[in-house]
Amino acid sequence: MNAPHPAKVAGIDSTVPSPAHTVASAAPDASPVTGPAATSVAVGPDAPGALLQDRLAGWVSDLTTLHELTERLVRTDTLSEGLDEVLRAGAALVGARRGLVVLEPADGLGPDTTVGLGLGRADLGHLETVPRGCLSHGRILDGLPVGEDGVAEPDLLADKSLDPRHREVAARLGYAASYALPLSVEGTAASTAGTAASAGGAGVSAAGPRRLGAAVWFYDEPAEPGARPRHLAGLYTRYAAQHLARLLEVERTRTAMATMAGELLPSRLPRVSGVQLAARHRTGPLGGGDWYDALPLPDAALGLAVGSVTGSGPSAVAAMGRLRASLRAYAVMEGEDPVAVLSDLELLLRLTEPARSATALFGYCEPALRRITLAGAGHSPPLLVGERRTEFVETSVSAPLGMLACWEAPSVELQAEPGETVLLYTDGLLHRTGDPADRAFARLHAAAAGVPRAARHDPDAVAEHVLRTVLPGGKADADSAEDVVLLAVRFA
Repeated sequence: MNAPHPAKVAGIDSTVPSPAHTVASAAPDASPVTGPAATSVAVGPDAPGALLQDRLAGWVSDLTTLHELTERLVRTDTLSEGLDEVLRAGAALVGARRGLVVLEPADGLGPDTTVGLGLGRADLGHLETVPRGCLSHGRILDGLPVGEDGVAEPDLLADKSLDPRHREVAARLGYAASYALPLSVEGTAASTAGTAASAGGAGVSAAGPRRLGAAVWFYDEPAEPGARPRHLAGLYTRYAAQHLARLLEVERTRTAMATMAGELLPSRLPRVSGVQLAARHRTGPLGGGDWYDALPLPDAALGLAVGSVTGSGPSAVAAMGRLRASLRAYAVMEGEDPVAVLSDLELLLRLTEPARSATALFGYCEPALRRITLAGAGHSPPLLVGERRTEFVETSVSAPLGMLACWEAPSVELQAEPGETVLLYTDGLLHRTGDPADRAFARLHAAAAGVPRAARHDPDAVAEHVLRTVLPGGKADADSAEDVVLLAVRFA
């Protein structure tokens, strides 16, 4: 029978550098100082000054390490970035190489996710096959009692009570020990209404610890963190949980606003003979008031609209929904006259929401004639993209809706050629570039002119190319106060 492996004591990983001012302990075999040098500071192991200096240096080192790690954590802006940083910092503190964090808020509102460090998707899948109650972090997630210093399993393969499936997975993934910590925060009055309302149903008091999830780190050999690394890891995860809770609320708000805005926009674009349609919509974490619409009208016509309501948050999203619904009604009644449609919309806005303004562009499209009659209110001009030309459509200069006592501006006609695409967009596409207006328009024009020839027959490919070219490097999907709407209309 093989004897159990003696567990190693894991310390702080060398990836977190010790500060240069840390003082080493005195040598245990140092001889007492005699003679004239006796007036110097004693360096023996029992000298109170040396012990105090060494202890203070250790405290300074620990505080510096925690400061560096928490500084890196607070620079994360999204929940996924925060979880990744917690894993990396925790691994450095407890001297591990791999780990995972499971986000599973006890209120049941989600999002539930698992993020691995040094573990692939297949490895995470293998771990999910182990009964949850057999895993240290699983016991934390199930609400079982856990000590303040976490759950250490220093030698899994020598543990006779280890579940056979857990033993098999540990051998497959090559880890022999683990250390897990809970991620929880104290419930406060600042919790969101949804969280507080659901806390009772989930069996979690809003005034007690609120579980967010659990983190676990794996060792390749039998080992466990010592008292100092456990203490530091505990301090770090308690702070990290507070930061993750804030990021979680932002993520929930972003998801709720995106869902609300998505429900108020077309669930699908209509199929109309003679044209193909594609759209892109990006909203910020607070939700915005940009919208688009494509509405089949009598006589095989099509109503096209894009617009933007001032402000952000739930009130702007609600105002956007009301304005879009009203525009649809006016389009059905008098869509062949875009000026009349926007005039009615301006009157409604001025009477019902006098403190709010909006920009809008409405077009009456006749696919059989490849013609669009346009009227705009303070909105950016459409962009016409074809094989032989890429140009902005000249529209009349006009004020946004709600800015003047009475709005009215002449309409213009756009005549397209077969295969040409008309791009309707909101100002957010230009604002997100961070460039001045003239450079932003030039960037948009260059992106449209650079659409590959093979992609020009597909409005979806055109819209995607323009969006990613105008907003490169993830700007299209990054958090921003500016919404983005892009509607592509290709004529057959």
